[in-house]
Amino acid sequence: MAFKLREGVFTAETDYGIAILDEDHDQYWTLNPSAAIALRTLLEGGTEADAAQALSEEYTVDLGTARRDVRDLVGGLRSAGLGAEGTGGPQERTGASTPPSGGPARPGTHGRWPHLRGRRAGRKRP
Repeated sequence: MAFKLREGVFTAETDYGIAILDEDHDQYWTLNPSAAIALRTLLEGGTEADAAQALSEEYTVDLGTARRDVRDLVGGLRSAGLGAEGTGGPQERTGASTPPSGGPARPGTHGRWPHLRGRRAGRKRP
């Protein structure tokens, strides 16, 4: 089944990868460029195996590591509540390439990409 973002979750391309904006909960997550490749592949209808293949072709990483990283990313998205119910994960929404009215996400506020950390808009990082 296709990986989809739930209603109210948007993506925005950044200079550093992708920001995922949860409009309903006023939170955002940022993904680095390698996670962005995996997420784009999934949102375009690709499987986890397709996303791992895209990662291994773009970066010097073996396929087994890429598969594990994609699985970690999907698991992180699901546990953050960003995946649509009844799907393998996130859904691409038409017109979801711009952030909602809350403004753009701040760059550089993420850790290692499979570890998703939510931020509330307007809150400063400690």
